[in-house]
This record gives sequence, structure tokens and C-alpha cells, in this order.
Amino acid sequence: MEEELLLVDPDRGEPRAVAPAALRFAHPGERLETELQREQLETTTRPCHALADLGEQIRDARLAASRAARSTGAEVAALATSPVRVQPSLTPSVRYRRMAAAYARTAAEQLTCGCHVHVEVSSPDEGIGVLDRIRSWLAPLLALSANSPFWQSRDTGYASFRQQVWVRWPSAGPTGLFGSFRRYRAVVEDMVGSGVLLDEGMIYFDARLSRHYPTVEVRIADVCLRADDTVLIAGLVRALVETAARQWRAGEPPDPVRTELLRLAAWRASRSALHGDLLHPVTHHPVPAHRVVRALLAHVRPALAAAGDLNTVEHLLCALLCRGSGADLQRAAHRRTRDVAQVVSDAITCTLS
Repeated sequence: MEEELLLVDPDRGEPRAVAPAALRFAHPGERLETELQREQLETTTRPCHALADLGEQIRDARLAASRAARSTGAEVAALATSPVRVQPSLTPSVRYRRMAAAYARTAAEQLTCGCHVHVEVSSPDEGIGVLDRIRSWLAPLLALSANSPFWQSRDTGYASFRQQVWVRWPSAGPTGLFGSFRRYRAVVEDMVGSGVLLDEGMIYFDARLSRHYPTVEVRIADVCLRADDTVLIAGLVRALVETAARQWRAGEPPDPVRTELLRLAAWRASRSALHGDLLHPVTHHPVPAHRVVRALLAHVRPALAAAGDLNTVEHLLCALLCRGSGADLQRAAHRRTRDVAQVVSDAITCTLS
């Protein structure tokens, strides 16, 4: 698991450009890294099998990031965009400077925080079989994780405005069918060879093969406000990967749905999340969001049961649906206080709970 966290002023809620300084206070072995902007830190967990272990690691990583941030007078908040107005500050690396020059305002405004789930696969070919078979099921993950309703101190009307900002990158979003690892590599090489992307690290698909690990990396989710919701997303992603791998091994063909429809499904999830309609991952027609969530759970139920995760995921999912997404909690805080700084203050507490 990788989580990107905002560094914020604990009183005013403003993002603070202190990531390099905060890392100097990190303890040896704490898996913290800088990101594109100096107002954010990335945490990483170790590989694990049990969701309980993962949950403990996520909380430990958030606490480690908080300790490092506090050493600079800042705090961490698991917010996918900043509720408070901000002009981001680029992390001063050669690569990030090249990105800033190449992508102009898209890079300059890109202060967004996502949640990335890595799941091991047995081979690159299996990984492509998985990518081709999970495409339709990714938008519901965005709906469940939606945690970015505010942008530059205003309510955007979106549950995940991060998604709207993120897809400005030229390679971001859903993908078509690859069919084989060879074809996947040819697509990646053609994209890098176009000169539009600086390097392979800028392959920002909603789900991709990791460059560094033998994993499928699912990247569509907002960073979740609560650690429990991160565990839920991880459990669902692992079950989706296992379900797709079983289908691939059995020779079941992937859904040939066009990428254009997948882009619409992600937009719909970004706009309204669990309120109103989502596109059903099988029919691709609009249905109430709760039906899509039930369909997702039914689709992965055998894999969840086989991993011993079914009860945990059902419990976490029920809790999220009862209390609302991160976007719901942020808006509730704003309705209560009419103050975006208080939204951030509440988020700091939720991040570490």
C-alpha cells in the first residue's frame, strides 16, 4: 500500500511545504518519501497477507508521518485535495523540474493525494490477464474512496475532484484491452517514444503493472480519510485481482467494453460517488450506487471468502456506507462550521484515529 498525505498547518489548515525537512526527522526504517509537491509525504507498507496486519501498518505509517511532520510544526491529513487555498511548491529534484517545464499548469496545480494498492501476480502474463478483467470494476473503488470535494477553498460539486485534476495528465485514466504482456510493453514503449511522456514512470493508468515489483498496481482511489477505509479498498482490490486471475486461468474472456464508457463510469463516480447513480460494471447502464456496491461485493465474494477476508470486508463496507465517504465527512464538517480550516482540523483527527 502507498498513501499520499497532505502536510498542513494544524491551526490554519493551510498546506505546508515542509516535506524535505520532515523527512530529516523520520526514524530509520520508516517508509516515508517525498512526492511531486513539498506539501505532501508518501507512506509505504511492507508486503503482507492479512488485512489486520495491513491495517496496523497503515496506522503505524500515518503515525510515523505525523511525528515527522510535527517536528516541523506541521501535521498530516489524509485528504485527496486541499480544502484550503494553496499554491503548491515543487519538490526540487531534476525529474520534477523537467515535469514542471513540460506540463506547465497541469504540474503546477497537481497537489493531489491518492491511494495505490499493489497485489502480487505470478507472472507478467497473469498481470495483463488481470488488468484486462478488472477494468470495469475500478470506478466503484473511486466511489467508495471519494475524499476530495473541495478545491481552492470551494466545494466543487464533485465527491472526488482529485480525479478531475489527475486526468489532466496525458496518460491518466482507463485503458483498453491489452491481450498479452508483449502488447502491453509495446503500448508503453510507444507512449514513451511519443515524447509526450518523460519516462515510463509517467504511465499513470488507473491500473498498471508495477515497474519495480511483481505486482498489479491499482491507482484509481483517492487517499482515504480513515485507515479502515484504506483497508477496505485493499481487501476489495486483492479480491478483484484474485477473481480476475481465476478468470484468466480458466480462459474466460474479458469484457470488451470500450474505454470511452469506462471513462464515463469514472467521471460518474467522481461526481456523485455513493449518491445517485453509477454505471453498472456488467451492463454499463446507470443504476443506484448501492446496487453497484452490492454487485462488486457479489463479484469478489468467493475470493474474499477464500482469503478469509469476507467478514472483515463486509464489516468495513457496512461502516463506510453508514457513516459516509471521506467526501461526506468533509462536507458535514463544513456544514457544521462553515470553515474549511475546520475541515482540515477534523481530518487530522480522523487520519490518526
